[in-house]
Amino acid sequence: MTGVYDPGLVVLSLAVAIMTAYVALALVDRVVEDSGRWHSWLWLTSGAVVMGTGIWSMHFIGMLAFSLPVSLGYDLALTLLSLLIAVLASGLALFMIRAASPGAVLLSTGALLFGAGISAMHYTGMAALRMSPPITYDPLLFVASILIAVAASFAALWMGLILRRHDQAFEVLTRLGSATVMGIAIAGMHYTGMAAAEFVPGSVCLSAGAGYGVDSDSMAVKIAIAMFIVLAITVALSTADARRAARVERFAARLLSANERLQLAALHDALTGLPNRVLLSDRLTQAQHQADRSGKGFTVMFIDLDHFKAVNDGYGHRAGDDLLRSVAQALGGCLRSEDTLSRTGGDEFVAVLNGTGSRSGAEAVARKMLDALVTPQVFGRYSVNLSCSIGIALYPGDGADIQALLARADTAMYAVKGAGRNGYRFAGDIPAGT
Repeated sequence: MTGVYDPGLVVLSLAVAIMTAYVALALVDRVVEDSGRWHSWLWLTSGAVVMGTGIWSMHFIGMLAFSLPVSLGYDLALTLLSLLIAVLASGLALFMIRAASPGAVLLSTGALLFGAGISAMHYTGMAALRMSPPITYDPLLFVASILIAVAASFAALWMGLILRRHDQAFEVLTRLGSATVMGIAIAGMHYTGMAAAEFVPGSVCLSAGAGYGVDSDSMAVKIAIAMFIVLAITVALSTADARRAARVERFAARLLSANERLQLAALHDALTGLPNRVLLSDRLTQAQHQADRSGKGFTVMFIDLDHFKAVNDGYGHRAGDDLLRSVAQALGGCLRSEDTLSRTGGDEFVAVLNGTGSRSGAEAVARKMLDALVTPQVFGRYSVNLSCSIGIALYPGDGADIQALLARADTAMYAVKGAGRNGYRFAGDIPAGT
């Protein structure tokens, strides 16, 4: 016994399949994007219902498009069971790929389970006809329908992830093209499964005309209209939620950037970008703790530029600011990455040499700094030869606490000033009380 199809309903079922595939791509996007958040479970649940119902609607419209020389009807319990299977399969597929970057094994497993669920939905829906004698199936077409279902499922999940990972300039058109391919594949599974069905001549449909049957041809149009409305609402909600999430992420990024700028401003010198007094205090405390643990000392160097006031008076304060930036770069080039150079105000700088508590190590750095400033410092359209006075204090020999260490280094620096500038001196070489 051979059946025929209503062309209009076939086209309608294909349209529902494409729309469902489009929504499926959006749902994959939302479930994965919100993975780990409480409302991802809301999207997972609602997505399973909408996606499963959409696939089932395509299947049922395709069933209603099919007619035999006998009256047909559908057992309500089995029809609802097929709907439940579609929803559960959709939920399981979305659950399997909820991770931000599901691997090939997880993606394939999800596609296999989803494809099996779609196939189970289809053949449960076919069983709802309750044909007597029962429907038999061509083995090759039966297997082909299941393979098509699995392939379509893999394509749906994979395309959903690909579209999420790439910023598409024409997102809607790209997703629509992918949905068209997937929708055709989903419809192909259904109609391949229908082609596999073999009806014995003289068969009768036991569900036809029964009080619990579904046998109205107009039901196809009603289902299609209802699904288009539900799917359209889902797309709108998904788009709105995606835009909301994007706004939240942009706001969070701006807030993080603002916090970083505030932290930078609070801990760094606005002119040179070097650590200021607040950050210097923290670095000194860390250096002390590290020295106490390791048994190695550290060095504090007070650096003051010689005759800097003459630069400000002769070239102007803007030129003086340019010179300070040039000096900061030159002095910083004499230090290691683990050391700290701070500008504490005016033309004064403080260097902290971690793990360097010996006179020889500190002296080598001081000589480098003096040599670095011998090179003419270029600032704006000017250049000058500059020198500095450096006072050096070693921890713990020159002071058991930070304030004492800074005071000894400051005293040593002024001793260099008094001796003619352009040099360095160790705090330990200055008599106590000087």
